[in-house]
Amino acid sequence: MPRARSQPAAAASAAAAYAALPTEAAHPRAARLDAAPAEAVVKLLLSEEQAAAKAARARAGVIARAARLVADRLAAGGRLIYAGAGTSGRLGTLDAAECVPTFGVPPSLVVPIIAGGPHALTRSVEGAEDSAREAEQRLRRVAVGPADVVCCIAASGVTPFARAALDYARFRRAATIFVTCNASSSNGFSAAALADVVIALHTGPEVIAGSTRLKAGTATKLTLNAISTTAFVLLGKTYGGLMVDVRPTNAKLWARAVRIVERLTGLPEDAARKLIEKAGNRAKVALVMHHAGVSAADARDLLRKHKGSLRAIVGDLPELPS
Repeated sequence: MPRARSQPAAAASAAAAYAALPTEAAHPRAARLDAAPAEAVVKLLLSEEQAAAKAARARAGVIARAARLVADRLAAGGRLIYAGAGTSGRLGTLDAAECVPTFGVPPSLVVPIIAGGPHALTRSVEGAEDSAREAEQRLRRVAVGPADVVCCIAASGVTPFARAALDYARFRRAATIFVTCNASSSNGFSAAALADVVIALHTGPEVIAGSTRLKAGTATKLTLNAISTTAFVLLGKTYGGLMVDVRPTNAKLWARAVRIVERLTGLPEDAARKLIEKAGNRAKVALVMHHAGVSAADARDLLRKHKGSLRAIVGDLPELPS
C-alpha cells in the first residue's frame, strides 16, 4: 500500500499543479492593467470575450456529440444532471433553471448540483470545491443511475468536487460529459480518462489571472447553452426557431405564445389566445388542434405518438408575417 503523503507535501503538490494551469497564467497584455484607463480595461476584457466564443466554436463537433448524448438519454427517460463548483456550478444551475420555461420541461428533468448547496449560488462557500465526499453524497441523494447523463463542469479541470462527481457517475454507470478549460495538467490528470465526452475549451490565461468567471466562464456558458438547446431541438421542443413548447407563466411568455400561434396559424390575436386556453395553455397543443382539426386530448395523443415533434404532424408550414 503506498505511503500517504504528509499534508505539507500534498499541499505543495496541489499548489504546483494549480500553478501550471493555463487559466492561472498571467496574461501578457495585463501587466499594467491597474494603471490603464477604464476604456482600455473594458476593451481588453471584451476582446478576450471574443476569444471565448472562438474557443467554444472550435469545439462545435464535440459539443454536438454531447448534445446528441443528452437527447438520447432524455428520450429514453433519463435526466441531465449538471455538477460543478463556484462559477461552474452557478452556470450549470442557470442553464438548468432556464430550460424549464423555455422548453416546457419539468424541473426534475435537468437537475443542477453545486458544491456547497443552494447557498453557494449567491455566496462563496470556501472549501466546497475541494470536497470529493460532498460530490458523492449529492449525486447519491438525487439517485444518479444508468439512465442519466451527468455533465461535470470545471474550468481548471482539476476541481476535486467535479472529478469526484465524474468518478461516482461512472460508478453508477451514468453517461458522462466533462466541460473544462484545461484537458490535462502537470499532475498527469487526463480528462479523457474520466468522461465519455470531453469538451476542452482552450481559453488561455485570464485578464485577471485565475479569475475564470471571465473568459472561461463565458466559454462555459456558451457551451452549456449549446448542449441543452441542441438537445431539446433534437427532441422536438422547437418548430424552426420558434419556442413552441414555451410555458406561458407570465405576461411576457403569454404574449410570446400568442405570437407563435398567430404566426403559424394566421389567426388574430384574440382567437390565438382562446385556442391556447382551450389547449390547456400549451401553444404546441393549440397548433396541432388547429392544423389537424382535433380536440385538445387528441392533439396531445398525436404529440405523444410523434414523440413531441410538431413538424412530424403538421409538416412544413408557410411562415406568415409576424
